[in-house]
Amino acid sequence: MGRGRYEAAKQAHCRPKVHYPNMAIILGIESSCDETAAALVTSDRRVLAHALASQIAEHAPFGGVVPEIAARAHADRLMPLVEQVFGEAALTLGDVDAIAATAGPGLIGGVMVGLITGKALAHASGKPLIAVNHLEGHALSPRLADATLNFPYLLLLVSGGHCQILLVTGVGAYRRLATTIDDAAGEAFDKSAKLLGLPYPGGPALEALAATGDARAVPLPRPMLRSAEPHFSFAGLKSAVARAVASGAHQPADVAASFQAALVDCLIDRINHALDALEAAATGLDALVVAGGVAANGAVRSALQQIADVRGLRFVAPPLWLCTDNAAMIGWAGAERFAAGLTDPLDVVARPRWPLDDKAAIVRGAGVKA
Repeated sequence: MGRGRYEAAKQAHCRPKVHYPNMAIILGIESSCDETAAALVTSDRRVLAHALASQIAEHAPFGGVVPEIAARAHADRLMPLVEQVFGEAALTLGDVDAIAATAGPGLIGGVMVGLITGKALAHASGKPLIAVNHLEGHALSPRLADATLNFPYLLLLVSGGHCQILLVTGVGAYRRLATTIDDAAGEAFDKSAKLLGLPYPGGPALEALAATGDARAVPLPRPMLRSAEPHFSFAGLKSAVARAVASGAHQPADVAASFQAALVDCLIDRINHALDALEAAATGLDALVVAGGVAANGAVRSALQQIADVRGLRFVAPPLWLCTDNAAMIGWAGAERFAAGLTDPLDVVARPRWPLDDKAAIVRGAGVKA
């Protein structure tokens, strides 16, 4: 943020205060990867202000996120963004009811920047601290956008670092039904995009290229398709993309379209596997829900909508801006936890890994990171 915008944010505190009675106001802070963000969210689902500083330009020369660069950028940008949202909402730190900060999982340097900032603000104001699991932010974000979404629901959580199917039965209540045994879906998108020479961030670029290609042109595998095991696997698909690109026998658009179709087929097969298991258990699902960065992909959304229609479920997806990392979802997760009386001590620690379901069995391969 430029100095002029920073000063303008501070001057905004001079405006008359806007009062929000009978509801909690939560300051949300997000810094788990390469997006620095702050937001003010109310318990009745209003986003009073949201500010985000992207680091795409810093990481683009490397084709991916460099943890040390990310942490330094968070340290430089976070407090100006906090000042900005308070200015836009005509509020001060004293007006909030709690401070919610991402405490993991993520790149530990960035997570520490955000959590330490949240601790400092909580200590200075005497307001409660809420240490939010970044994945819970994604998991609850559809409820910020849709007040009619009730528990329980089946969640496909698809992002750059995670690919899971979870039964969400309440705030802090998650049962993991499936995870990836190697790469996450978003990771496969980004690495395949890099193989195709597409710019960072690769996922949106690959989706755009795929729209111009033939999804049947390149024969690619569908790992775990129709497997009795519930989990995902994308490493073999990514390797097949590498071989297809290296062969020079296919147009890049056809490779992109074929990759996207294969990945969607894998997601759909595993969702159907989970729904079959849950029908037998009669869980009374309210909806099929998707969240995380890959939830912004149009092909993924369309396929999930079709499953929901066939199964007689509502399909719920957050708006595109809530799919990628943001502070509004952290503020909302904080609001949900605050309403449940769940706050944290100031000595809570940052965690590079933090499963939503800590009772889930460790699966073979890289699934331990889930």
